[in-house]
Amino acid sequence: MKLKTPLIRKQTIGENVLYTLVFVAVYLIPIFNSFLMAEEHIDFYNKVFLAWSIITPYLVLFLINNYILIRFLLNKGRYMWYVVASLSIITTVFTTIELMERNLIISDGHSGVGVLPHQATLADLAWYWNIVLCVFLFAANIGIKKFYESMQKDEDNARLAREVIEAEMYYLKYQINPHFLMNTLNNIHALIDIDAEAAKDGIVGLSDMMRHVVYKSTAERIPFKEDMRFLENYIALMKVRYSHHIDIEFNYPKTVSAELTVPPLIFIVFVENAFKHGVSRSKHSYIHINMAVEENMLVARFENSVHQSAQSDKSIGGVGLENVSRRLEYIYGNNYSLDIVSDENRYCVTLKIPKSYES
Repeated sequence: MKLKTPLIRKQTIGENVLYTLVFVAVYLIPIFNSFLMAEEHIDFYNKVFLAWSIITPYLVLFLINNYILIRFLLNKGRYMWYVVASLSIITTVFTTIELMERNLIISDGHSGVGVLPHQATLADLAWYWNIVLCVFLFAANIGIKKFYESMQKDEDNARLAREVIEAEMYYLKYQINPHFLMNTLNNIHALIDIDAEAAKDGIVGLSDMMRHVVYKSTAERIPFKEDMRFLENYIALMKVRYSHHIDIEFNYPKTVSAELTVPPLIFIVFVENAFKHGVSRSKHSYIHINMAVEENMLVARFENSVHQSAQSDKSIGGVGLENVSRRLEYIYGNNYSLDIVSDENRYCVTLKIPKSYES
């Protein structure tokens, strides 16, 4: 059994409301017309009831098409059966109506009553014109349905895109390299006998960082200062791992508004990439991270030395730069820039995203 999602129910309700409004308007037109163009020799029956009698067959055929033919034939790919059934029903209905009206005219002629000259009936239209009009009605019905279905598909695709991003975000929570965590814990363990205070600081920093990953990464946005504190803890833990000399700079504005927000974990991939490719145990290494607010943009620059390859690994932590680019495009559309400059000795990433504040 196929369950209707709230999105499908919303689409179906909107479509049915549109049909109802159209037919109600069509049925009301003769009433309004009878008041606006009143003629003494034409009574309510002639002007309204006969107009309704003309409209009703189209309404009945529309309901048959909308709720039976489209549902059980067209939507199941039985196109030839749909065409045959549609034309057969339309032809049968209007042929029957024409025969009935002609019989009524003949009967009225014998009784001396007759049909008033100004009474419009379906028989006034050529038989084939009724069929043509109904075919157009069916086509319009299908067009409206396909339009709503396309809207539904667009919303489904958007929802799936959101779910993919959310899944990637959920996955990203666990992408703080397990190897790094094990090394960091081993380093902290070794520090216990050498520098107990440093070991305590390392444990506190690791705890804060994992708390941030677990509880903050599911939010759409988090305060900028919280994300900077997370990066500070990450860098501090990496210093524990790389105890040898490394030139690390991390600068960000301390006086920005507390309401300035950023997507969670949007910067960590670049920082992790910098440590992965910017650190050598035998050569001078540096990592420079600078955050700044320039006009309406938040600018983040990540620069590091390169010792293994000028190309960044595209599977950083299982997510990588391609994944981050998809996240940025999903969040900001075209309203961001990501520039990467790389040579044999230097790798530099410049990310510009719009400033965003909590409402």
